[in-house]
Amino acid sequence: MPKSADPAVAALETLIAQLHERGRPRVWSLVITIFGDAVVPRGGRVPLTVLQDIMARLRIEPGALRTALSRLAGDKWVTRDRRGRHSFFSLDEHGRHAFDLATRRIYAAGPPGWAGKWTVAVAAPGANAQGSELPALGFVRINGGVHMRPETDDAPDATEALAGMLVIHGESAEHPEAFRELWPSQEIAEAYHTFIAAFRPLHEALRNGSVLVPIDAIAARTLLVHDWRRIVLRDPGLPGALLPPSWPGAQARSIARDIHEVLAETSEAWLDMAGLPEPADPSALARRWRDPRQSSR
Repeated sequence: MPKSADPAVAALETLIAQLHERGRPRVWSLVITIFGDAVVPRGGRVPLTVLQDIMARLRIEPGALRTALSRLAGDKWVTRDRRGRHSFFSLDEHGRHAFDLATRRIYAAGPPGWAGKWTVAVAAPGANAQGSELPALGFVRINGGVHMRPETDDAPDATEALAGMLVIHGESAEHPEAFRELWPSQEIAEAYHTFIAAFRPLHEALRNGSVLVPIDAIAARTLLVHDWRRIVLRDPGLPGALLPPSWPGAQARSIARDIHEVLAETSEAWLDMAGLPEPADPSALARRWRDPRQSSR
């Protein structure tokens, strides 16, 4: 990278290099990121050429993209249709439903609200497999067949997964420090610290006035949401009262929000030039990362 390069471009090139240094990129996951962040708000259908252009900027070979799309189609995440010589891809119902659930956490304003309520679920004796779906619903296993989760504002419905279990609902005003060890807080904290270190140069460059051209803006936005999504969907999403002191999630979220907001106009302009339909809800982008209770601010 020449010394005279714009700081934001230099930061983007570093992020692209880091993507490849981690090993073979998970191209299918990058595609899902593009769909959820940029395509679904514009109708959910995208030409293959648009995906190719973004991937090319990320130094992803066309063959790797084709393989990823074939895998996603085989797993019922995307569907393909043709118009003349051009191919288009859309999230199918399975893929759209999964990303709708994830979107609320990816663009949340902060930790979920919580009134101190808990759910404790106890599997029947000998039901070894019962409760296997609960970790994905925010539960942690305490001991044997005993599972617990804080009932936060965004807790998903677990009625079906809890069928046949003893379910106890209650409240607690005391949260001993040892209970914080139940969730993988150290692992997630390290992931947040890594995210902060990786995206701080781009954050600072943009804050200091650097501007990315449209294709660079959509590429940077893709990497940002891709790396952020990989962390936040592994984070149990604990309320603030249960988080350890100096939890880095707030700083990481602030950086992600700031970068996304700065890149929004230019990256959306690229999507316009690429021929995608206009957003169904133009104000939705501005509402991301914002507390709906503060939407009038």
